[in-house]
Parts: sequence; C-alpha cells; structure tokens
Amino acid sequence: MYDAIVIGVGGMGSAALYHLVCSGCKVLGLEQFGVPHAFGSSHGSTRIIRLAYSEGNEYVPLLRAAYRYWRELEVISGQSILHVTGGLDIGTEGSWTIRGSRDSCVRHRLDFEHLDGTEVNQRYPGYRLPPSMQAIYQPDGGYLRSESAIAAYVGAARSRGADLLTHTSVFGWKRTDSGLRVRTSVGVYEAKRMVITAGAWTGRLAPTMSEYCRPERQVMLWTEPLDSMAFEASRFPVFNMEAPFGRFYGVPNHGAEGFKIGKYHHLRQEVTDPGELDRSCHPEDETALREAIIEYFPKANGAAQKATACMFTNSPDGDFILDRHPEEDRVFVAAGFSGHGFKFCSVIGKVMAELCLDCTPSWDIGRFRLTRDRMESWHLAGTP
Repeated sequence: MYDAIVIGVGGMGSAALYHLVCSGCKVLGLEQFGVPHAFGSSHGSTRIIRLAYSEGNEYVPLLRAAYRYWRELEVISGQSILHVTGGLDIGTEGSWTIRGSRDSCVRHRLDFEHLDGTEVNQRYPGYRLPPSMQAIYQPDGGYLRSESAIAAYVGAARSRGADLLTHTSVFGWKRTDSGLRVRTSVGVYEAKRMVITAGAWTGRLAPTMSEYCRPERQVMLWTEPLDSMAFEASRFPVFNMEAPFGRFYGVPNHGAEGFKIGKYHHLRQEVTDPGELDRSCHPEDETALREAIIEYFPKANGAAQKATACMFTNSPDGDFILDRHPEEDRVFVAAGFSGHGFKFCSVIGKVMAELCLDCTPSWDIGRFRLTRDRMESWHLAGTP
C-alpha cells in the first residue's frame, strides 16, 4: 500500500512526486509514456518563466516560490535549469497585457521599466516594434529547460525512494475500504491517496473533469536567425506579446536550436482528443507564426530549423485547477494549465503534496478551486 500514487509524471507530476517523497510518503509515479516524452505539453526543450504576470496578481506569490524551488532543483541535480534573460510583456498602451503586467509589478513591488517600441528596438536589436507598441520589461524573466527539469525531479524523487513505472497505462481506479485501487497495464496498485497530473488526459482519468479540461493543438517553430548575435540570450529577453493578429510568445536562441516562437490558440483553438492529435506541422502552421516574425522579428526570418506540435489543456477561464476531485475526497487534481503552467511546476508540486497530506496550502489557491464562479462559462483561455 502506497501513501500516494501520482498519475502523469510530466512537469507537474514529476514535481509532485518529488515533494511527496520529501514529505516522508511512500509514493508511486505512473506514466503512460517515457520520462520525459514528446506527447504532452512539456517538450520542446524550453518554457518561459516570468515574474510580472498579467494573468492575475494571485499568481505572483506562487511565482516567487517557483523561482526558489527551481533554484533548489538546480542545487540538488547539479544542472542548469533556469536561465534569466529578462522578459518583455508587449502590447498597445492600455492593452490587457500592459495593464496587467504593470499592475502585477506595482502591487508586488517588482523591478520593472515601461518602454515604448522605439526604446525596445534600440536596446534589443532582435526586436522591431512599432513606436505605438509598449512593453513592460521585468529583469527576472527568462526560460526553463523543461525536459531537463522533469528528468531532474524524477531523478531526485527516485534517489529519495520514490517508485516509478513508465510506459504504463492506467485503465481505471476506484475507492476501496482502505483507500484507492488503480488498475494499470502491468498490474494493480493501492494507495491511500492519489494525485492526477495527467494534462490532456485528465478527462479520461476523471470524467467529471472533462468539461473543464479541453485539449488544444499548438505548434512551436524554431527559425535560423539571419543575425545570430541579436537572438543570443544575453541580448534577447523572452517575450509575451499581444499583437493585433494574436498573442505570441518567444525564446532566444538556446543551444543553437534557433529563435523559438509560438502563438496562443494557434489556429482558432483546435480542440482535439489527446490520442488523436495531429502531430504533423503543415504550411498553414508555419504561416501563422511567420506573420509575427516578419512583422516584429525580421532578423529571425531565416529557414525553419524545426517545428513541433504539443497541447494546451484549457480551463474555461484560463486559470489553473488545483483542487480535490469533486466526487472523491482522496483524489486531488492539478489540471487546466491553459498554456501558461510549466513555469509553476516546481511550486505546484509542493501545493499538490500539501493537499494530498491534508495540509493547508502555503499559498492562497482560492482562485484555482473548482468552485469559482468563472468556471461556469467558456471563452478562449489565456486570451485578453
């Protein structure tokens, strides 16, 4: 009998596995693919982290803790995971992105600068913003080596006694007199508690959650910069940009992979089944991303290095879901990260461990409960 089973050992699950075993739990992780893998939401080598947060002020205390836990993981693993480049939140004056980013900086006393497009271009030659655009520069922004982070958390958890089964499908689970029984492709396992961190597969494991967790196809593109110096990490802050034709995000040239760009709700919110995701990248995928490159980053408009498909798992309002299962009080769910969750993995793993152990979370997670009013109606999650 395990104290806890974690289903889904990606970004969130690997951190939950680690924090549970550090809390003294006998814990088992179950992953249907390998660790890490390229079938969910955490691959593609890098993910943005930013401390200024237009999505809501409630996120910033979690982010402060996330930075601390990422640095702790670097010490534990001996790996470089968090790379600080500074970050730019870009939009027009008065836009959702500018207002929200600036407000989070002011309320939480974060260092920042309010720049216009011309100032951004002069300081960072990889950008070509029109003068009418504005940017909030926050020096703590950067990127995480996502796949390395997952492997590091799993390695740290296993070294402390956690068990892990990869390439193991979960067929179902049910309550028993003593806890929970989980039926898998390699056997049956029992635990007192369970944490579901299965990303796009959450609805399959917890059907009552399916209406709150909609998988969406996304595509990321890497291009070969025409001016490589302009896109080095020391000269190119990560960005989150609200443009007239969509919301984009990007990362400097990491490890000679190229300039990375993605677009929220890539092709008009392609809701998908996670098992049937179109993983091929088509000309229309590249066109949607080239539009922003040509307009705002022309020095990055070289040949495509690679493109890959992944998934967002959207909640109705774009906020995370961190809560007890609505029908089973021994099961806890972290889901609905809506394309902006990876940066929080390190701290959400801690939150889920605290929930699983019936401890009051160390941070206010009221905004992320299933009972919030905003869960009643759908819109394009993560869109202003």
